[in-house]
Amino acid sequence: MKTEPAASQATRVVHAAAGGPDALRAVSPPLYLSTTFERDEHYAFPGGFDYAREANPNRTMLEEALAQLEGGVEAAAFASGMAAAMTLFQALQPGDRVVVAHDTYYGVRAMLNEVFVPWGLRVEYVDASDPHALAAALARPARLIFVETPSNPMLRVTDLAAAARLAHDAGALLACDNTMATPVFQQPLALGADIVVHATTKYLAGNHDAMGGALVTARADAFWDGIRRRQKLCGAIPSPFASWLTLRGISTLVPRMRWHDATALAIAHALAGDARVAEVLHPGLRSHPAHAVAARQSSGTGGVFSIRVAGGRDAALRVASRLRLFRRATSFGGAESLVEHRATVEGAGSPTPPDLLRLAIGLEAADDLIGDLDRALEPRR
Repeated sequence: MKTEPAASQATRVVHAAAGGPDALRAVSPPLYLSTTFERDEHYAFPGGFDYAREANPNRTMLEEALAQLEGGVEAAAFASGMAAAMTLFQALQPGDRVVVAHDTYYGVRAMLNEVFVPWGLRVEYVDASDPHALAAALARPARLIFVETPSNPMLRVTDLAAAARLAHDAGALLACDNTMATPVFQQPLALGADIVVHATTKYLAGNHDAMGGALVTARADAFWDGIRRRQKLCGAIPSPFASWLTLRGISTLVPRMRWHDATALAIAHALAGDARVAEVLHPGLRSHPAHAVAARQSSGTGGVFSIRVAGGRDAALRVASRLRLFRRATSFGGAESLVEHRATVEGAGSPTPPDLLRLAIGLEAADDLIGDLDRALEPRR
């Protein structure tokens, strides 16, 4: 019996983003702006939708696409990546203990410290890139392990398969923020994670014009039911238009990510031998301490990496001020390359080194971006 060949990743992503055909056979999914849906004469909802906070056709199409991309059974879309993370932690109980990678995105750490610790969550930060430190933290009961790999902005790498084994042996769930690598390059659920977290605002939407977040689960279990219930009750959901824009962005995700990744690695190689740069933080470089782990669990890094500028904080800020093709703005994932001095953004008490610049490589030509950085760095001596 002849079997059909497995579709390539690019083909699967394009068709996942297409949604199902509507009654008019439109190739591009229509936009459903209605906040409410009519019952029939039997007081039922023949279309399956009743109220937009509960569900919306555009959001449902997006959730189905996200589940396919990550190899999960279900996904839940939210108004932002922070709303997705918030709902994940809300599904826990006061008194539960959470082990969190110490260099997780600063907004998540601030939310935990300022909102969830006073609420009753017990949080411990560890170096999740060190399996021994993670194992030591799991010697005490924990409900959830939260990691981000590669991390933002230090580009540390957590061994996901090892972290999943440690978490499950301890009776905990493993959640992984996959925003940086995207499902194009990394599949956390296949490596043993239980839940994947996304800021869809970034690469998935891909145009700096649609805010959103998502959770994707490996199992539709009681914990997931709790997340779904909170999504509906609390209403931190994306608008139909944001869902539509994100789905549109997903259709081009694979070629965009391949371009972002190849260009970023070329720039990282160009900067790695430059004396004006004290360090290049990119897991694709063999000099990165976790290069072997990154190569084993992912096929690329994406377009974000960081550099530490020789000369310290003031030198880094001067470089940022002289760049012309890089725009000085927060976020990543769009066509435009961005630069950010993370310590300034994070404010007082930031653990990010003051000489660090985070580079978010867009879709421009690598040589043009290398030239821009060369001109912005201090003159060669």
